[in-house]
Amino acid sequence: MSPMRTVKVDGEARYDICIGPNLLGDSALLSHALRGRHALIVSDGNVAPLYADRVEATLLAARPTLSIACFVIPPGEQEKTLARFCQALDALADLGATRDAAVIALGGGVVGDLAGFAAACWMRGIDVVQLPTTLLAMVDSSVGGKTAVDLPAGKNLVGAFHPPRAVIADTTTLRTLPERELRAGLAEVVKYGAIFDDEFLGWLERHADALLAGDDAALSEAIARSCQYKAEVVSRDPYEHGERALLNFGHTFGHAIEAEQGYAGAGNQALNHGEAVAVGMVLAARLSAVLGLAPASHTHRLQALLQRLGLPTVIPAGLEPEALLARMRLDKKAEAHGLRFVLWERAGLAKIVSGVPDDRVLDVLRGR
Repeated sequence: MSPMRTVKVDGEARYDICIGPNLLGDSALLSHALRGRHALIVSDGNVAPLYADRVEATLLAARPTLSIACFVIPPGEQEKTLARFCQALDALADLGATRDAAVIALGGGVVGDLAGFAAACWMRGIDVVQLPTTLLAMVDSSVGGKTAVDLPAGKNLVGAFHPPRAVIADTTTLRTLPERELRAGLAEVVKYGAIFDDEFLGWLERHADALLAGDDAALSEAIARSCQYKAEVVSRDPYEHGERALLNFGHTFGHAIEAEQGYAGAGNQALNHGEAVAVGMVLAARLSAVLGLAPASHTHRLQALLQRLGLPTVIPAGLEPEALLARMRLDKKAEAHGLRFVLWERAGLAKIVSGVPDDRVLDVLRGR
C-alpha cells in the first residue's frame, strides 16, 4: 500500500493536506478533523451513493455520539447557486449545528465551493473539512479556502475566503471518476507547471500516458506536487492580494467560456471547468505571444501537451468574441482601468499583466 503523503499549509490558517489510498476508511484521521458533536455531509447525486455511507460509518466508529446529517444536491456546475446554498443552511439548521459543528464537503469542486461557503456563513463561520473525490478538486478547489456560488452573470461572483480545517484526498476515489473528469483535473495539474516549474511540465510530458491510465504512483506524485505549489502560494498570499492571482492562469478566458455556455450539466454539451481552463491557458499563452511577452513556440508546447491529455484547446463553436469579452469585464480579476490577465514570459514563469487593450484580446479570441 502506498504511504500517506502530507502537505502542510502554513500562514494564518494552518492545516494539512493528506493524500493517499483508502483514507475515507481511516477513523482516526477523519474524526480528528472534527471538534464538535454535529457534522453535515454535503455531497452530490453521483458521489453520495458511492461514499457517503462509508464516511458516516468511519466517523461513527470513532465518535459514536456524533450527530450526522447528509445534504445531497444534483451533480453539475449549474447546481452551484444561491438557492442550493440556502438549502445547505436549512440543513444545518435542521441538524441544530452549533459553533463547533463541521461541514464535510464530499465531492468535486462544486460541492467543495458550495459546502465551504455554507460553512463560512453559518453562525459567521464554522469548520469545513474537504474530502475531494475528483482530481481537479484534489489539486485546486479544495485547497486555499476559496468558496463561492455562481450567478447567471458569471462564475463564483458570491463567496468568501474560508480555509478548511483539513483536506483529506483519498486517491482510491479516482478509480470511480469518469475519464472526462480525470482529464479535466489534469488541466489544473498542467497549470502548475505552466506558471511555476518548467521541470514539472517536462515531468508531465514524460508521464502523460501513466496519468491517463490512472497509475496510482503517477497520480499521487502529480497531486502532491500540485498541492505543494498551491500551499506555498496560499501561505504567502491567503486573500489573493498578490502572487496568488498567478493561480488564475487560463481562468479569465475559461470562466468567460463557462458562463457564456451556461455551464456544463443539465444535459448540455458545455465544457466543464477543467476543459474551459485548458482552452483558457492556450488563449493566455497566445495573448502573451501577441503582446510580445513570450515565444510562440512555448504556446505550441503547451497546446501539444494538453491535446495529448485529451483536452480541448480551441474555443467551442458558436461563442462570439464580443460576448466573451463582455464576460471578462465582469470577472473578479478585472480592474477599473482595464482587463487584467495572468500571462507568461515562458513556460514555468507567469506574471500578472494589467491594462491589456480590448482589441488585442479580441484578436486572440478571433484567432488572429
